[in-house]
Amino acid sequence: MPSTSGQLTDCVVLLGPELAPFRCSRFAWSGDTITAVDRVAPVSTLEDGALVVIPGLYNSHTHMGDSALPDGATGLTLEQGFFRPHGYKYRELAKLTRETHLPHLAAHLRYMARTGTVAHLDFREQGPYGAELLHAASAATGVESVILGQFNGVPFSEAELRANRPGHLLPAEHRAELEALLAVADGFSESTMNDLTDAAWVEIRALTAGKKKLRAIHCLENAGYRDLSLATTGRGDLIRAIELYDPDIIVHLTVATAAEIALLVRANKTGVLNPRANANLGLPLPPVADLLRAGANLLLGTDNGLLNSPSMLAELDFTYKVAKSQFADALAPDPTAILKMATSNIRPVLGGDHHGALEVGLPASFVVLDFTRGHLRHTRHLTASIVTRVTPDDVLATYRRGRALYRDEAFTVG
Repeated sequence: MPSTSGQLTDCVVLLGPELAPFRCSRFAWSGDTITAVDRVAPVSTLEDGALVVIPGLYNSHTHMGDSALPDGATGLTLEQGFFRPHGYKYRELAKLTRETHLPHLAAHLRYMARTGTVAHLDFREQGPYGAELLHAASAATGVESVILGQFNGVPFSEAELRANRPGHLLPAEHRAELEALLAVADGFSESTMNDLTDAAWVEIRALTAGKKKLRAIHCLENAGYRDLSLATTGRGDLIRAIELYDPDIIVHLTVATAAEIALLVRANKTGVLNPRANANLGLPLPPVADLLRAGANLLLGTDNGLLNSPSMLAELDFTYKVAKSQFADALAPDPTAILKMATSNIRPVLGGDHHGALEVGLPASFVVLDFTRGHLRHTRHLTASIVTRVTPDDVLATYRRGRALYRDEAFTVG
């Protein structure tokens, strides 16, 4: 997939980290870089449609490994479906060969591109092998996979976890597995803080920091995460994560209290919300409104492939409406705050070439939406329509660093 050059004329572009909509006479790119954005005027409504260019979307929490098992956890609890070692997901993943598994991964990454996603943060099971498999799918499709690997097995017995003895480090074979994993993955994430001893978390923090790798963890997906951590260590899972492991992102926060939200913000941590997955499991919905009011940096993810399609368009719509219900206010939140969760809020986490924004000199990672269609062409609030009304059929093209990951047959560039 070589990089391309091209331009669009008389279009609308969401510009900068604030995603400000501007009518532009020209939006151009060459190779992997945006080379021209010729502003005409700010715009918030459309009278007769336009092509609308938005930053490429980031799906910040996926488990693409189980995309081979769509809706397989229907009728199962969180524990029955997703907990090691005997949960449905882990039993079924162990049965898949590389030849049967890789096409599933590639197909779902292509669907992500079809729905505007250019990159995802994946919590990949199956140790180094799982990370290598996802790398292969990413290379085949062009969608960037930021891989956060997990141990293939369970390092500690239940008795060892509950004892949580000082100095109880990773067993030698799991230390070796972690070294091998970090050689191929971008970072590390176990499922919960309750899966490892305090000493092991400190060990992992030091090793990942030394290798400049990302760290992530699931916290407060249900009250059981906090309760078990309290019973074992006298501290909840969120404060343990921050003090022992210092994660870059903290996923779920579904049952976070006001005090826990304040702790998240004080620690300057990014939260990743997964409202559709939580709803699908019959869990409480995350406190989106309270997190926004507190000023937390938030991202969005679609979570397990066997629970949801990996469409950020669906996640944006659902999250916006959940947030409005929680605010109990027809005016809040601004839909731009929700769209940032899939775009420019990624910058503090990944840095580098990951901006989630469009400006001259930034990477040409963008999505072209067809707002000439009848259900979009007369929008009275452009950003609200992007968040709530755009469907996969309205995506004309998805580019990552100048490479077309998806293009509709009818889409042409100058």
